[in-house]
Amino acid sequence: MFPPDILLAYLSACVLVILSPGPDNLLVVSRGLSQGRVAAVLSALGASLGIVCHTLAATFGLSLLIKSSPNAFLVVKGVGALYLIWLGYKAFSSGGLISFAPSARLPLRRVFATGLLTAFLPQFVDASRGAVTPQMLVYGAIYAVLTVLIFSLMGGFAARFTPWLERRPRVLRGVNRGAGASFIAAGVSVLALQQRL
Repeated sequence: MFPPDILLAYLSACVLVILSPGPDNLLVVSRGLSQGRVAAVLSALGASLGIVCHTLAATFGLSLLIKSSPNAFLVVKGVGALYLIWLGYKAFSSGGLISFAPSARLPLRRVFATGLLTAFLPQFVDASRGAVTPQMLVYGAIYAVLTVLIFSLMGGFAARFTPWLERRPRVLRGVNRGAGASFIAAGVSVLALQQRL
C-alpha cells in the first residue's frame, strides 16, 4: 500500500511544500519573531491540525461535495481568499503581522486558530495500491507531523532574530510589507482558482 519509492517521493514533496514560502510558514515565522518559540509552536500545531481536518474532510467526502457543487466551491474559495487578503492588507498597511509592541501580542488561542486556517494537503493516493481511506489518513498524518516539526523549528529559529529586528524598524517595515504583499498575492491566486471536475 505504501511502496518505499512513493513514500520517499511523498516525504520529499511534503518537505518542499512546507519549506516553500507561503501564508502558513509566514504566519509561523511572524509569531516566532513577535511572540517567541511558544507562539511559533502553537501556530505550527494549528497548521498541523488544519491538515488533519482537511485530511478527514477529504477522506470522508466533504471534498467530494465541494468538488461537485459549484456554490460550495465558490464559498470555500471566497472565504479563504478574503482571509488571506485581509491578513496581507493588515500586514502591509499597519505592520501588524510582526510587531514587538506588547499591545500587538495575540492571545495564544488566536495564534493556534490562525495557524489552523492555513492548511494544505498534497495527495499521493492511488486506488490501485489498496484501500483509499487508510492511504489518505496515513499521508495526511505524515504531512501533519512534518508540518509541526519543521514549522516549530522555523519559528524557533526566527525568534532568535527578534532583538536584531527590534533595533531596525525600517527593516521590520519592509518585512511586514513583503509578507503583506505575499498574503495578498496568495489570496488573489486563490480567487483565480477554477473548480476541477
